[in-house]
Amino acid sequence: MSKTSNDIYSTLRAYVSKITEGERTPAEVAAAVNSWARESADALKAKIHEEVESSVAKMGFIKREEFDRLAAQVAALNGKTPTKKSAAKQTIKKSAVKKSSAKKSTVKKSVKKAVKK
Repeated sequence: MSKTSNDIYSTLRAYVSKITEGERTPAEVAAAVNSWARESADALKAKIHEEVESSVAKMGFIKREEFDRLAAQVAALNGKTPTKKSAAKQTIKKSAVKKSSAKKSTVKKSVKKAVKK
């Protein structure tokens, strides 16, 4: 068993002993266990969120809000007011066009250099 399993079992044993000794009522123990479960779930969700954020950042992705903000800035610089969907499409189309034209010009320059030699 893992350490977490042992912690759960020892916690439950402690609560059961408190019930049998009359220190706590079953309702009090149930409320305490429910509270503990909720807190544990919240802590687990927060840890998962942190891990996902870290992994996504390492992969070089950005959040949707940041993308929309940058798309709005680009549109403002171009003098347009985009909608969310059109901003995303325009950005994708422009980046695809820029990449393909950059590749072509690089190829043309290298061919010209090779021909001159």
